[in-house]
Amino acid sequence: MKLIILLGGILFLSACQQQNGDSLLQEKPENTDTKMQYVTNSDPVDREKKTTQETARHLAKLAVEVPDVHDATSVVVGNYAVVGIDVDKDLDRSRVGVIKYSVAEALKDDPDGRNALIVADADGVERIRDLGEKMAEGHPVEGITDELSQIIARYLPEGPIREVPTDDDQSKESVPDEDEQNMEEIQKEQSSDQ
Repeated sequence: MKLIILLGGILFLSACQQQNGDSLLQEKPENTDTKMQYVTNSDPVDREKKTTQETARHLAKLAVEVPDVHDATSVVVGNYAVVGIDVDKDLDRSRVGVIKYSVAEALKDDPDGRNALIVADADGVERIRDLGEKMAEGHPVEGITDELSQIIARYLPEGPIREVPTDDDQSKESVPDEDEQNMEEIQKEQSSDQ
């Protein structure tokens, strides 16, 4: 009887080992070749090259398609755009915010409108319109970029500049005061020895 139990136990253990061995083989990945591949253009759609004026007209057209937007104007410089929208002057501030958000959502899916700033202020829209006319007339780039930066600075919120800790700041914080004094003394001794 002991012999039968012993043989049954051995068969059971060998069966379990075989099953575990098979599962290990199945979990092992078949292809372990890890070659690096550099991708030059991850955008699968070939975008047509547009001038900045064509891009500005396109973004303004997208903005006008949003409900409650009567007119729109846009200025494009590099990868950035400022879109001015004309809405009904009797709308309250929260409704204008909803319309601006809707325009931003409409432009977000367009590759040219990803980084667009939306302005709904009447003065801002007029300044953007004048700036677009100056660009079309061929005014100097410095004046245009200066005017554009003033428009953007007017509408972007200001806040305190957050300091990014450098590696030196972090290492000083992690060293206790006693050890820091000892290190300074050692540095002084080493510099005076030379």
